[in-house]
Amino acid sequence: MYGNWIKTSILMAGILALFGAVGAVLGGQQGMMLALVFGGATNLWAYWFSDKMVLKMYKAREVDETSSPYLYNMVRELAQRADLPMPKVYIIDEQQPNAFATGRNPENAAVAATTGIMQLLSERELRGVMAHELAHVKHRDILISTMSATVAGAISVLAQFGLFFGGRGGERPNPLFAILIMILAPMAAMIIQMAISRTREFGADKGGAEISGDPLALASALAKIESYAKGIPMGAAERHPETGQMMIINPLSGNMRGLFSTHPETRERIARLQAMAN
Repeated sequence: MYGNWIKTSILMAGILALFGAVGAVLGGQQGMMLALVFGGATNLWAYWFSDKMVLKMYKAREVDETSSPYLYNMVRELAQRADLPMPKVYIIDEQQPNAFATGRNPENAAVAATTGIMQLLSERELRGVMAHELAHVKHRDILISTMSATVAGAISVLAQFGLFFGGRGGERPNPLFAILIMILAPMAAMIIQMAISRTREFGADKGGAEISGDPLALASALAKIESYAKGIPMGAAERHPETGQMMIINPLSGNMRGLFSTHPETRERIARLQAMAN
């Protein structure tokens, strides 16, 4: 728990410094101060509301034991096994098989699954996936991933904002230089995300296998999702690539998938789960 609070603090400090650097390049000392204020406000907003924003991006709809008893009861049983409060449960109407967890702590958590993953996986495999997402909740990874996704998008907005306002001495920044900042600033934010995301997935795989008691079910699910996700685009993820690292498998297609490679190799994840089973 304390390790994740340290990671969250480092993430927030790193993002705040990135805001300040972009502001200084585009607007000198005044630009840096304005960017730091904006960055601090964004961090606070992301802490409280980023989960709601991400769920809205994906047009996720909340379900209960009446509207979706299959998924809801599965999550409830796994949450009890993990000794967690019951999270909110959402379904995303997307054909790509995928899932994610969000929220700022276990008491304010939500898990979401696409209609595609519910159609593709067997009950045993889906239990493995939802257990993986609950492991993210238990490990308190969800605050880090959701905040980093939201703030990465805000950095891109800040860089674009710099194009339209004065630089040092009241002069507008060089347009080519400002465009370069627009490209590099979001990439820097993605590097921060990648540094956090890869090891987190291995931990959630292990934790999910322990919650479900079935490492091979999650291994089988990962193989299926990886195979199908490559060929089925997810519109919301393509529009908001900074959120892709929240998913159990990278949801992006083509070059975007390689550029925003926030997940470890699926074959390595499967190998580790198979080793657990043995």
